Amino acid sequence: MTDKMKIIEVKQSVFADNDADAEKLRKELKSEKTFLLNLMSAPGSGKTTTLVQTINRLEKDLKIGVMEADIDSDVDAYTIAERTNAKSIQLHTGGMCHLDADMTRQGVKELDTKDLDLAILENVGNLVCPAEFDTGASMNVCILSVPEGDDKPLKYPLMFTICDAMIINKIDVCDYFDFDMEKVREYAYKRNPNLKIFPISAK
Repeated sequence: MTDKMKIIEVKQSVFADNDADAEKLRKELKSEKTFLLNLMSAPGSGKTTTLVQTINRLEKDLKIGVMEADIDSDVDAYTIAERTNAKSIQLHTGGMCHLDADMTRQGVKELDTKDLDLAILENVGNLVCPAEFDTGASMNVCILSVPEGDDKPLKYPLMFTICDAMIINKIDVCDYFDFDMEKVREYAYKRNPNLKIFPISAK
């Protein structure tokens, strides 16, 4: 029976190829002196609002560009263009729930990062798929908003394992939700002891 059947480890091959592409892109951006940051979170956590506030504080010191990734629409790219001076483009994934290194490379080319100090990829909004693919970014950051609950590091471990920093957003509404700041820190550090945590209210 085994002579007639061949097993292909497709997932492993896909990830291996993507990892190689990601490392190549990372080296290319480093040679250009462009820092690529991959921002991930669930929908509605406040990624775009956080970016607007951050860009407006950094734009005097850095040349910044943003790649907005969504399954459809240009709402976020329009918001960045309207409310900041950063260069902004929209990436449509054609139904895919994440970006991989090749898709990121296409965005980097369209954004034209050669004159940028900081390029930010606002990844597709969910806590599962984006964590599985190396985009070629130098840093991964996730946002967890208070209304989502403090148990998310337990439910979506990979996201919090691969990130260098976690922003806890919407702390201004902590009193209205059953959210334990100490517990979320404990759960997050259990996944990643080196995680940097920043509680904020982006609004």
